[in-house]
Formats: sequence, C-alpha cells, structure tokens
Amino acid sequence: MTSLRPFHALDIFSFNPTNLDPLTETYDLNFYFSYLARWPHLFTVAESTSGTIDAYLMGKTESSPPSAMYSPHYLPFHAHITALTVAPHARRLGLARTLSSSLERQGDSNEAWFVDLFVRKSNGVAQKLYRGMGYSVYRTVVGYYSDDPTDRSKDGEDAYDMRKSLGRDVEGIHVRVDGERFEVMPEDVW
Repeated sequence: MTSLRPFHALDIFSFNPTNLDPLTETYDLNFYFSYLARWPHLFTVAESTSGTIDAYLMGKTESSPPSAMYSPHYLPFHAHITALTVAPHARRLGLARTLSSSLERQGDSNEAWFVDLFVRKSNGVAQKLYRGMGYSVYRTVVGYYSDDPTDRSKDGEDAYDMRKSLGRDVEGIHVRVDGERFEVMPEDVW
C-alpha cells in the first residue's frame, strides 16, 4: 500500500531511483528546494510501506505577471504540474492519476482556472495518460525541450501544453480541442 505525504528536504537523498526514466526531467537542488519553500503543500510524495519513494509531484500555483495582462499569451491564476514521475517498479498502479487529482483538488480549492503541464511531443504514453484524465492540448511550444541548453544551434523537441479546466472555468474558455495546431515559441510561455 502506498500513501501520500508532503515532500521533505531529506527526500532529495531517496528519490533518485524514481528519476530513472529518460523522459523524466531532473533539476538541480536549488530548483527542488525552491518548490519546497514556495509551494510545500503542492510537492507530494507517494511512499510505499517500505519507505521508498514510488512517485512524486512538484506542483505550483501561478499567473502571468500583471504587465502581461494584455498579451495573447497571458495566463490567469492556475495550477501547474512541473514534474510528475513514477518509479518503474510502481507504474500501472494509478499513482500518476492519484497525484494529479490531488493537485487538481488543491487548484479547485484555491479557485484556479485550470491545471496545465508540459509534455514532450514524443511522449505518447504520458499524453495518453493525461488525455484519459481529461486533459487536452492547448498549444504546441516549438523547441521547448532543449536537451543541450549550451548549444542554441540545435533545435529542441516540441512540447504540448496540456490543460484541464477546473470548476472555476465553467465555460471551458481555457482549453481547446485542436491545440496541436496552435504554435508558440518558448519565450511566449511564462
């Protein structure tokens, strides 16, 4: 049996086996700790009875800066899945769905308009998972994933910005049916 709990700073020393998937984005320690400091209630671990970390979700709530309010790329207050990863030994147990649902509930309780995330265009498994949970592609971010950020001459892989409306978005104005054809550049994404 797995239980959900808040991420603790010492979990940094225990979650590497969860990050073994080549499609999992890994970050430096400052990034993880900044999430822990700013959004501790949205950084959740799925822990097994043996104490291993089977999965985790790094989430946040945010909006575009007020100076961008009149931009076509402005984002209203929303929840965001920054990282969601499940250890290979714990896949197909519904942990991704459980963790995503916990962030969606938090977003609803904070009156966010939607939950969004970015997924590699080549990651069909994740896209299928999120579509099954009610997410749809809002737009394609061209070259979002730069596997070598020091070499800007190489084009990065495109990302899908996938969204799911929350209770506040009754009319579904923050989702699209055909978002794959709406392309933006990474600098247009806040």
